[in-house]
Amino acid sequence: MSRPDHMDVAAYALGVLDEQDTERFEEHLATCWACAAELETMVPVVGLLSDIDGETMMALEQTATDPALLNRTLGAVRADRRRTRFRQMLATAAAVVVFGGLSGYGFVSVTDSGSTPVAGPTSNAPIDPQTSGPTAPPSGPGVGGTEEEGDQVDATDPTTGVQTTVFLVKREYGTRINFSLRKLPGPRVCRLVVVRKNADPEVISTWSVPEGGYGTNTRPQGLELSASTSALVSDIKQLQVQSIDANGVASPLVTVPL
Repeated sequence: MSRPDHMDVAAYALGVLDEQDTERFEEHLATCWACAAELETMVPVVGLLSDIDGETMMALEQTATDPALLNRTLGAVRADRRRTRFRQMLATAAAVVVFGGLSGYGFVSVTDSGSTPVAGPTSNAPIDPQTSGPTAPPSGPGVGGTEEEGDQVDATDPTTGVQTTVFLVKREYGTRINFSLRKLPGPRVCRLVVVRKNADPEVISTWSVPEGGYGTNTRPQGLELSASTSALVSDIKQLQVQSIDANGVASPLVTVPL
């Protein structure tokens, strides 16, 4: 770097360089830490110079003729310059730390982007809710905000008090049966039996009921299940939910005639 480049700092700060010298000095300033630091210390001085009036100029002249006052002024300027450079070094160090942290983060992000993505559900995967958890008691089609498919049949057993709502959905393979149960005490093992018109029974679903039951005072939520049968809707005589004891003996809990 040429010596004149370093000596142009004051001239650049005061704005007395021509356009060509200004461009040359700015190119030099981009790579010279010393000139950048010196220019920073001159910026406040340039601002003060723009506000200097005649009285201030007279005071400056007196300072030049008073050695003691001049020494105090120069000492104050040097101290201020040291503080300014120290703050600049701290700011630069902080910028390096921040930039390094961001660079490290960017590196991790880039390297992580090449990792194998976690597999998610595919759009063509069949969804077959064979069984579902407890839900609130349904009151007809549209329970839970969506309209239930199929023909609805409600039934309540006068002896056991068990209530059920059944939706029969016609399918090419037979019939889809979506049903909910309430007032069902536990613990017990239950099953859903399809009775055809030719009197042949078919067990199409089994499940366990916990001690609190479903749709009871202990557990207000009802139970929703789903099952399928090869029988057509027109061939089904009735549906029956049965309770199975420890000896395998079945007893009806609720019957749904069709």
